[in-house]
Amino acid sequence: MKSNIILIGMPSSGKSTLGVLLAKALSMSFMDTDLLIQAEAGERLQKIQNRIGMDAFRRLEGSVIEKVECENTVIATGGSAVYCAGAMEHLMSIGKIVFLDLPLNEIETRIGDPAARGVVMGDGMTLSDLYAERLPLYRKYGELTLSCSKKNHNELLDELIGLI
Repeated sequence: MKSNIILIGMPSSGKSTLGVLLAKALSMSFMDTDLLIQAEAGERLQKIQNRIGMDAFRRLEGSVIEKVECENTVIATGGSAVYCAGAMEHLMSIGKIVFLDLPLNEIETRIGDPAARGVVMGDGMTLSDLYAERLPLYRKYGELTLSCSKKNHNELLDELIGLI
């Protein structure tokens, strides 16, 4: 049953914040896959990535997401979830995927220091490189797209409810 709403997008696009608001507005549960990964590994995302490396982190993320079983839940994913086709196929089978689309300049302003934020990206990669690499994947998996540029939480929530 596809009773879940899954939010994908770049770090700082509002997946967790908007996800909580949407869950409250629609009387649904809320789940953040980044928190599931941290709980499974017993440490923060950046420490996990530093300890096992980016590729192993992505495999861990995919494995955790592929085990998600829930109904009537808003699920906020980590920005790198789209790298794992198996995880994305699983999410598509249990819900509707919404891409929270935010322009790079606004992401850069919100994130600040990507390393301090725990953004999963390769050595020497810039946020611009990461955005260019991920954008086609977000567009591929997003069944619906919500433009998040220059809107407050209430506006985004209203638009998202209308969209779904």
